[in-house]
Amino acid sequence: MEFLYVRLPEDVEKLERLGLFDAAKLKINELLKRDLPVDMRRRLEYELERIERLKKDYCVSEEEAFERLKKEFPKITMEKFQEWMNKGYLDFIIINGKRYFFERFVSNLLFVCNEKECLEKKKEREKDPETVKSRETLKNHVLEILRSGREGYLFPRKVRARIKVTLKPGVIPDGEIVRCWLPFPRVGDQQTSVKLISCFPEKYVLAPEDHPQRTIYFEQKVSNDKPTEFVVEFEYTVHAFYKRINPNEVRPYDEESEIYQKYTRDQPPHIIFTRYLKNLAYEIVDDEENPYLKALKIYDWLTKNLTYTYVAEYCTYESIPEFVARNLRGDCGFQALLFITLCRIVGVPSRWQSGWYANPAHKGPGPHDWAQFYVEPYGWLYADLSFGRRWRELDPRLHKFYFGNIDNFRTVFNSDIMVQFDPPKKYLRSDPVDNQRGELEWREGNIYY
Repeated sequence: MEFLYVRLPEDVEKLERLGLFDAAKLKINELLKRDLPVDMRRRLEYELERIERLKKDYCVSEEEAFERLKKEFPKITMEKFQEWMNKGYLDFIIINGKRYFFERFVSNLLFVCNEKECLEKKKEREKDPETVKSRETLKNHVLEILRSGREGYLFPRKVRARIKVTLKPGVIPDGEIVRCWLPFPRVGDQQTSVKLISCFPEKYVLAPEDHPQRTIYFEQKVSNDKPTEFVVEFEYTVHAFYKRINPNEVRPYDEESEIYQKYTRDQPPHIIFTRYLKNLAYEIVDDEENPYLKALKIYDWLTKNLTYTYVAEYCTYESIPEFVARNLRGDCGFQALLFITLCRIVGVPSRWQSGWYANPAHKGPGPHDWAQFYVEPYGWLYADLSFGRRWRELDPRLHKFYFGNIDNFRTVFNSDIMVQFDPPKKYLRSDPVDNQRGELEWREGNIYY
């Protein structure tokens, strides 16, 4: 998707800024009839898809948005609703002349608003018994690691998990073949002893254990009188990691090495070294030359200045790190990508990790993303930006822990972004960046989430 570097034609940009998406699509289709450069054609074709995906995320009408807020804030008035919109607390866009709100706009309101009503609601949610139990379970686990006096990969934890993806009847014609890629645990770093327990269908293709976005692949014929299901159960062992780093022992990189060359380069369209991001990176690290301390300065700056918010599907953003750096907000993956980009700009090798966060106190796992960075002679270390930001407020010991170290409440599926599957997917993925929920397609196109 490197073609995303191409700016849209001015007429299309102007229509989209005004929220005139139907008019923008007409203009794009008109332009596509012309003889265009390859990258511009691909950019415009993708924009047609991006508009439809954006509309799926911003699907709550203004009337419904007000009713949802009333459920959370029974005393809210229309005046307060308008005030919060004007202050930018309510995430919406204009679509063909009407306001439509982000599906998770209420949660984002609580992340960004510090007014009395919001603070009281946040405190109420923080007191939820499951939230408290999960927070304390993680805290106790990390403190146990710190008290143990041990280093390296430690506290192995065996986990068994199950994924099921269901395609509803009628989505594609009866008798057609649907292709499915489900995420599957990688082997490497903190994760070992991965084992397939069972799956349906029984015939499958399992990608190599070190594939950067590992999957298990299935095909199945669709029957429109029943749902089409894909199920996999697996087992793996995951370790925590802890290392005491002495900055005085950090050595310069071999800049000709494969690690340095691969993990300090750009990866368009997201990991890109724009003028703004380069200025920000060097402003943060200042005259620091030690690679470990450069990464620490970036971690400290981001965990101090970024706000966690939910975001639309990753496929709807042209450059994720640019978005985060401009708006100073984003979810775990957005924050991780900005950290990776800034580290690479200042010459610190850095890369992606993602999968699930599986706290034993939770009812089930949830998608989560974090980063790794490389320091000689210590090797690959970890950085969880969203956890670091959260624990900065709650317990400085855990804020410090999440720079360099990691807990064992993880499932690792991915070690890179925007990597083709094995076997390859023909059509644009629902999430072209990451893979935590699985992907489906048939002979005529992708099957969106």
